[in-house]
Amino acid sequence: MKENLRTDLKQIVDEKRIFYTLEDRLCYSYDATNISYMPDAVVLPVTTEEVVEVVKYAHRNKIPVVTRGLGSGYTGGSLPIKGGIVMSLEQMDKILEINQKEKYVIAEAGVVTLNLKNEVAKYGLLYAPDPSSDKMSTLGGNVAENAGGLKGRKYGVTRNYVLGLEFVLYDGEIIRTGFFDPDGKGYDLESLLIGSEGTLGIITKMALRLLHQPSYEETILGSFPEMEDAAQVVSDITAAGIIPSTIEFIDTDTLDCVLEYMQTDLVPKGGTVLLIEIDGKNKEEVHPEMEKVEKICQKNRATSLKFAETKADRDMLWELRKSCSAALLRIAPTKVNEDVVVPPSKLPALVSEIKRISQKYNIPIDTFGHAGDGNLHVNIMSDRKDPEKMERTEKAVEELFDATLKMEGTLSGEHGIGITKSKFLENAVGKTGIEMMKRVKKAFDPDAILNPGKIFS
Repeated sequence: MKENLRTDLKQIVDEKRIFYTLEDRLCYSYDATNISYMPDAVVLPVTTEEVVEVVKYAHRNKIPVVTRGLGSGYTGGSLPIKGGIVMSLEQMDKILEINQKEKYVIAEAGVVTLNLKNEVAKYGLLYAPDPSSDKMSTLGGNVAENAGGLKGRKYGVTRNYVLGLEFVLYDGEIIRTGFFDPDGKGYDLESLLIGSEGTLGIITKMALRLLHQPSYEETILGSFPEMEDAAQVVSDITAAGIIPSTIEFIDTDTLDCVLEYMQTDLVPKGGTVLLIEIDGKNKEEVHPEMEKVEKICQKNRATSLKFAETKADRDMLWELRKSCSAALLRIAPTKVNEDVVVPPSKLPALVSEIKRISQKYNIPIDTFGHAGDGNLHVNIMSDRKDPEKMERTEKAVEELFDATLKMEGTLSGEHGIGITKSKFLENAVGKTGIEMMKRVKKAFDPDAILNPGKIFS
């Protein structure tokens, strides 16, 4: 069948958007995990109709189809582990409608998140989900992974903004939900697709809820001597009923790594920092809340508190935060990036456990993330070419997940399960939960051609 792929796919998609050479296929063989599996062909459709025809062809010939955005995922969700066709939706990148009055946007799956945010901002509107990878992650991937982000504490995650989906099933049939099917009744299929990691259907179009841009915001950077001090601030802010738009956590090693190439007097070296922002209608609404936050920081041994006085200061702080993941790539050949979540009240215990695990296995662990909703990105710095170090890394991951579940947390806040977390999923949801998910997969994709080998170990 492989030798027929080129001839057959040319009947569906312009040959310029079909890749067969080793070099081209290699570019679509890996994601941010740096694990690689080679596809047999790569197709770049530009319409839903082309997606449908490619899927129908794959269905007839029982060929795996793996949907891909721009490969920014950390769990191997877009890897073609069984070969087949990689369908990259990167050229389905049109914003189809921005409705200012009703506050929604309709967009194709390949739209880059930051491009959408910038476009709707021209109309005074906000698309609130704010993944750190917004410069390269696509909306389709955000929905498929239920991406969170920096503003999750106040504004929620991708799921909270999906008004409707268009997606293609394993046999090429199209289902439209919510906004695209206003008279629809019955089961909420839309919710099943959100976070399904491309295993139930191929999302091609979405309607997303927008908000008004906040009129006023204040941003503060607090530095603390220990990770536990910063984590306690998050717990105390939550207990006080204060709802910042953002609380971001960056540990000492991560911060120092970023500051090696970002020169600023606003950020002190040598401490764990929290980047906290509160937004609202005006200063009278926001400032009293920020004063409460300042007192909580002082109570928890803050060594410095610096306000972003200008937009340039604020932009620099956010650039620093969004540079964390990329900066850490310089520390070790392999960065195992986990994104565990615990209740904010358990955050101090979690960071203490991370330090213990790092010391036990003698392996660096650098941590940052969306502390406001208990979501930390735990980066274990290793080397895939060193079997002994990777063995220690795997044991550290197992203990991290075990500790997280004991704290009533979850294995992933936004990265999904993919292949890297699949063997741990049963610990989180139980055998019955796994069995029910497999039944759902079987109902949506009886031939198991859509993103096979993901989620289930």
